[in-house]
Amino acid sequence: MYSRQFFRSQLGQAALASIAAMTAFVVLSSQIAVTASVATLASYEQVEIA
Repeated sequence: MYSRQFFRSQLGQAALASIAAMTAFVVLSSQIAVTASVATLASYEQVEIA
């Protein structure tokens, strides 16, 4: 299924574009440092429990 002929087809090109987009998303999202204060997390948990 994954031969050179497949990757030359339109579906194969779309598959390669999808793989590249997912890889770029993972790389870019791993660089984002999520910092939230403890008070923000505590208030969110209280709302979630209630």
